[in-house]
Order: sequence, then C-alpha cells, then structure tokens
Amino acid sequence: MPAYSITEVETIDREAAREYVRLARAAVGHFGGRYLVLAASPTAAEGEWSGNRRLVVIEFADMATLRTWYDSVEYAPARALASKALRRRLLFVEGYDAQQQTGE
Repeated sequence: MPAYSITEVETIDREAAREYVRLARAAVGHFGGRYLVLAASPTAAEGEWSGNRRLVVIEFADMATLRTWYDSVEYAPARALASKALRRRLLFVEGYDAQQQTGE
C-alpha cells in the first residue's frame, strides 16, 4: 500500500532551502519516491492557512520504504540542513486501499 510524506513548510533561509531541495530530491529519487505536490500554496476551503506556508506531498511504495528513506544516509545531509532552512511539520501516512476495505 502506498505511503505518503506530507510536509507543511515555511522557508527561513532561502539559500539553505535550495540546497535542502537539491539533496532531498536526489534521496527521494533513490528510494523511488514521487513528488505529487511540490511547494504548493494551498487554498484554504475551511480553517486557516498561513500564506507563507507551502505543502509538499511525496508518495513512496509503502511505509517501510518511506521510513527507510527518512532514516537513510542518502537523506541524512538534507535532514541535517532542514532545521536551518525550514520550519516544518512532517507527517507520514499510509494510503487508502479500497480492495482491502471491501475484502476483494
């Protein structure tokens, strides 16, 4: 079942953020991840959303692959840079499997 990394992010250092993106993209690709949403500015239909926050959604084959990516040596340089470059909330969630829910 696919798994998703969902990040709410605000840039605090533009140059460091550019380097973070470069490093993170390489690591995501290494683990077969696929960006579904990249630094998009959402429109809040309900509730509030800060205008300077962006949204990133990355799909991985499964939760094990997502966690392996996050803890990997390939992602470690980007992860180390993240606290300098970004203010973020990072969530991991499994996708919905309709066949599993219906028992087919």
